[in-house]
Amino acid sequence: MLDAAFLSHVLFWFIGAMTLAGSVLTVGALCVMGRSGYRKD
Repeated sequence: MLDAAFLSHVLFWFIGAMTLAGSVLTVGALCVMGRSGYRKD
């Protein structure tokens, strides 16, 4: 069951999920920082 193909598949999806989560968090952080910059009343 735990052959090389399965492990590489899991590793590929793990890296993909981490990349996606990092991208979403980065974009969210940039949006929050950008919006807070405009609110200097």
